[in-house]
Amino acid sequence: MKRMLIFLPLLVTSAVFAQTNQKLTTRLQDAVKGFRGQVGIYVQNLKTGKTAEINADTLFPTASMIKVSIQCGVMDKIEKGDLKYNQKLVYRDSLLYAGEDILGSFKDKDTVQLSKVAMLMITMSDNTASLWLQKLVGGEYINNWLDQNGFKVMRVNSRVAGREAIRKIYGWGVTTPREMCRLFTLIRQGKAVSAAASERMYRNMGRIYWDEHALSQIPPYVHTISKQGAVDESRSETVLVNAPHGDYVFSIITNHNTDTSWTANNEAGLLIKKISALLWHYFEPGDKWEPAEGVDKFMLNE
Repeated sequence: MKRMLIFLPLLVTSAVFAQTNQKLTTRLQDAVKGFRGQVGIYVQNLKTGKTAEINADTLFPTASMIKVSIQCGVMDKIEKGDLKYNQKLVYRDSLLYAGEDILGSFKDKDTVQLSKVAMLMITMSDNTASLWLQKLVGGEYINNWLDQNGFKVMRVNSRVAGREAIRKIYGWGVTTPREMCRLFTLIRQGKAVSAAASERMYRNMGRIYWDEHALSQIPPYVHTISKQGAVDESRSETVLVNAPHGDYVFSIITNHNTDTSWTANNEAGLLIKKISALLWHYFEPGDKWEPAEGVDKFMLNE
């Protein structure tokens, strides 16, 4: 018995060490050198369990990535019978979030199915749609769901009582790269809300308009789910890739960026593309796919 107690810590240490992909971690560290801002990255090969990370447990703004947790709150309400996926909602002008969102072009008292509002929230990242669904479910309800499902820091801040101070720092939502990946993994495994709800969410998250950064570096015939987030000083993207040799998930979040431009050459946007390409070719080393010559003119999403 004493010998077991002596060797057990060594076995635990070895198991933890075995989970870290040091080679990939080093390549990621090299890739972010010189970036003018704060970077957080978490990568996990879901087949082997091995990970690579940089500031993976550091708090970052979610920007629009928080909409994945809003989606979970909506699905939880549907599973409980409080909402229906195809129920008709009545749009009101008071819901408008100023910008170029599709839903914001609706007229007062127009009707639309909840499923279409959910599609706009995820596919187009429509802010009016997202805030409408957050109001319908309740920010506190969403945060309680996150807490009950083991998320320690990921939370909705905006329009949630008691979170005004943290909202001033992180904006709409707060998370870590590790927790973003965990949420995506739960959905992939059918463990977010329910197997049925996860399946519906997986379909929703597989049809993304904003595909000019991380997704542009993955072959278009390979299935992915993703969510992007962007404000002036923070650009981010979380992606789960159904790669031929095994699924992998990664989250790249930046903050306090010097380059706050909204051009195709934004420094953080280029970094996200660079990391995504690095990961694709790392996990699929025999694949020769590269973005087609001249495709950039078709990737100018606005």
